[in-house]
Amino acid sequence: MAERHASGSPVTGDPSHAPAEGHVGPAAVTTARAAAAALRATPGLPADLRDAGFELGVILGSGLGPLADEVEEAVSVPFSQVPGMPASTAPGHAGRFVLGRLSGRRVALLQGRLHAYEGHPASTCAFPVRVLHALGAERLVVTNACGGLDPHWRAGDLMLQLDFINHTFDHALTGPADGVGPRFPVTFDAYDEAYLEAARAAARRLDLRLREGVYLAIAGPAYATRAELRAFRAWGADAIGMSTVHEVTVARSLGMRVLGLSVVTDMALPDGREHATGDEVLRVANLAGERFQALVRALLAEL
Repeated sequence: MAERHASGSPVTGDPSHAPAEGHVGPAAVTTARAAAAALRATPGLPADLRDAGFELGVILGSGLGPLADEVEEAVSVPFSQVPGMPASTAPGHAGRFVLGRLSGRRVALLQGRLHAYEGHPASTCAFPVRVLHALGAERLVVTNACGGLDPHWRAGDLMLQLDFINHTFDHALTGPADGVGPRFPVTFDAYDEAYLEAARAAARRLDLRLREGVYLAIAGPAYATRAELRAFRAWGADAIGMSTVHEVTVARSLGMRVLGLSVVTDMALPDGREHATGDEVLRVANLAGERFQALVRALLAEL
């Protein structure tokens, strides 16, 4: 991508972890708007993107960041330079906003995300979604690397998220109401049905095998035990990871339409001989990157 880093940008922020109270209730809305205003002021951002806002938000998970290299007229800003945003410390996460155009759409991408295992509460993990919404995005694509629980799947498969289970023991909307979304948002249909159909159609056109399943999130950073994996499978989970659910919850609370895609980077089978390491997860995500990027590119024009 023709990338212009925002050196000398007026975008400023404390690179240390922002206090959780700045990410809940009305304060979260105020902080997100300040972050969005700072991003719009980034030097080099085309005037129409600054003024018209962004149509789509995209969150790129572990090892999936290379899609951001395809963004046209791109400017990038590290998380740590955005008001209210902690720096990303997770492997495989560049930890920056990338603003520009992709597949003809005005997009704001998160090249990496925040996780509970980095020491963040759920409200902070989901705070970037508030920033995307404040930038104008009414649609969100969330992606992640995950472990497959279905024994018929294989590492490298792509998965369409149909539903999720939050097993992190935290919730992004705990605390005062933000005054924007409903106090008790409905997540019964967290993922947009029309977007699910669009993903299936795009996969057929590209002749890509697209698994479908339920994503279960744990806080991490330890991978699950054999007994936990058996329990999660019995609950109906098809894949397991350490992200995404808090982002989707806040997005739905804000009225955003959501699509979720995963790359199955390892098989988390309780009766397997071994479990993949973090390095192996990133390696498989990189190998699946071309198919993943093709699917996302084909989809963005339809969302």
